[in-house]
Amino acid sequence: MNPIKEDISAADLYRMLSLPEEQIAELVSTSHRTKEEYVGNIVYLRGLIEFSNICSKNCYYCGIRCGNSKIHRYTMEEKEVTEAALYAHQKGMGSIVIQAGERSDKAFIKSIESLLKAIMKKTNSGLRVTLSLGEQSRDIFRLWKECGADRYLLRIEDSSEELYKKIHPDDSNHSYSKRLRAIEDLKAEGYQVGSGFMIGLPFQTIDHLVNNLLFLRRYDIDMVGMGPYIENDDTPLYRYRHLLLPGNNRLDLTIKVVAALRIMAKDINIAATTAMQTLADNGRERAIVAGANVIMPNLTPLKYRKNYHLYKDKPLLMEDTEDNLLELERRIESTGNVVGYNLFGDSKHFLNKDKA
Repeated sequence: MNPIKEDISAADLYRMLSLPEEQIAELVSTSHRTKEEYVGNIVYLRGLIEFSNICSKNCYYCGIRCGNSKIHRYTMEEKEVTEAALYAHQKGMGSIVIQAGERSDKAFIKSIESLLKAIMKKTNSGLRVTLSLGEQSRDIFRLWKECGADRYLLRIEDSSEELYKKIHPDDSNHSYSKRLRAIEDLKAEGYQVGSGFMIGLPFQTIDHLVNNLLFLRRYDIDMVGMGPYIENDDTPLYRYRHLLLPGNNRLDLTIKVVAALRIMAKDINIAATTAMQTLADNGRERAIVAGANVIMPNLTPLKYRKNYHLYKDKPLLMEDTEDNLLELERRIESTGNVVGYNLFGDSKHFLNKDKA
């Protein structure tokens, strides 16, 4: 590999993502050094709470899309959410993620407002809260921030408008331009903004992936949640499964994307997502070595997890949270990293912008 450049070009990214399997280790070595220099060897825990699987959207890749009648719909009680948040706080996690299907009705907006206030009270404002709740108006983003949220993850899924329309219904409820505007609104409201995309989608090319990485840079994203596309037989996109790379190749491609992103965007937060573990038991560890510095242990009560069914073969659906945390710590330490207990884990990229 060439020494790290200050300004990575599209051609540089294309070269990294096109490397054959035998050269991935060299790329990862470069990205690993970048990670250690710019964000250190700390892996931050984000306790994931899957608040509700009720969704107003019908995205072609997602198991909880509104058109899927095969799953049981649920919404957690406020007490269950606050108990999970308090557990995260007591276990030394610096932050949690509240994730749900996309809704913007008044009852949902009010429930998130109430949840945030309750979590801040229960933990004495001792947790950072990331929301992953889809597109909202700028006024709602502002309201939720005033109630205690300070990070927001809004994945683009793919930055190509053409491909975006292939994996979503082409209507006003699945608008590419609305997605972009929501990201801009989040930035304007002062959130630490996260985005991301699926890797290995049907119809997706290396050029798409390069443009996705450049999209993250262009929008000055602070944190990234991305992972391999995993097919779900309850979705319309499943009919194109014959176009997919084999699972091991999809994971290799994901590792190259993580490494390239770390080399390009040195001080952002990058999550090692659960989908990586779906393709290989050590998938998340490989991502950490390649540059990821965030892991999201699932704190959703077991009775709900099987119904937050985004894709097939989702791991850890029935594992006890306590046992999972102990195993997670062991796995993180096996990569030469340490768990960042009792740390908020704010994006250094965001903090550096704030200082500037």
